Amino acid sequence: MAIKLRSYNFKKDYERVGKFLLNNYKIQTAIPFNWCQPRWEYMHFHPYMDERDLYDVLNKIGIWEDKGKIVGVVHFEDELGQAYFEYSPDYLFLKKEMLDYALQNLGKELESGRKFIKVFVNEFDKEFEELVKKEKFTKDSKSSEINSSMKISLKKLKYSLPKRFNIQSLADENDLTKLHRILHRGFNHQGEPLPEGIEGRKKMQSAPNYNKSLNIVAVEPKNGNYVSICGSWYDSVNNFVYIEPVATNPDYRFLGLGKAVVLEAIKRNYEIGATLALVGSFQDFYKAIGFKYYFTNNCWVKYF
Repeated sequence: MAIKLRSYNFKKDYERVGKFLLNNYKIQTAIPFNWCQPRWEYMHFHPYMDERDLYDVLNKIGIWEDKGKIVGVVHFEDELGQAYFEYSPDYLFLKKEMLDYALQNLGKELESGRKFIKVFVNEFDKEFEELVKKEKFTKDSKSSEINSSMKISLKKLKYSLPKRFNIQSLADENDLTKLHRILHRGFNHQGEPLPEGIEGRKKMQSAPNYNKSLNIVAVEPKNGNYVSICGSWYDSVNNFVYIEPVATNPDYRFLGLGKAVVLEAIKRNYEIGATLALVGSFQDFYKAIGFKYYFTNNCWVKYF
């Protein structure tokens, strides 16, 4: 095999890596070991990419190719100091090389001059777990990522809505000021959002697979404000929906609005072919809706 390692190029490789993730997701076992493509897309078009100057360091992502075919990727998500590993099932022998690459290229420097890195390893990947242990990583359970899933059926998608609220999609109305405010308030930021943040909302909506009709909001008719939101991303190759983000204005919580927007989003994805819903969380909120535990990506940290 003539396997080559090179740096990631956003313009050249973004879609290619996305297709690699799509193709490797559907041939996996019941427990995925790679990211799904929607998470890759969400990462690249999130406002933090500009806010944290992450486009400038995308070239630190490593790509392994065999005769021009992508067979492995090592990357961060929202900051340096993270490493996620994506690989083809036929190239699992690259794990040690990929871990070495992460240590050399994706660490984050501290004020003391030392570096640290957090790597994320599927709980069922015992081979990779042994590799990180040999490299003196320590498990950081608080930073581990728990995932849950729900097999979709119509009987699971029923919800009730307080009479004074309406449910609609961003295809019905796409008011970026209202959208910016619910995402600001819904993630517990105080006060009113800065108007320049609206550009970040436009950025997210420029993602190739962003579908306004699958982004659902609850609306307060008295003022027209969006008071709860569920974003969703449909993978038509593997027939699932990835739920991200979900947020409710603190002034409107415990009214069933979060449940309503999530189930409405899942319903609309079900109508176009989704059979499974995925979310990167296992909070009680999702368990109450019907999500079940799926798997955990354990976090392992090393200071060096």
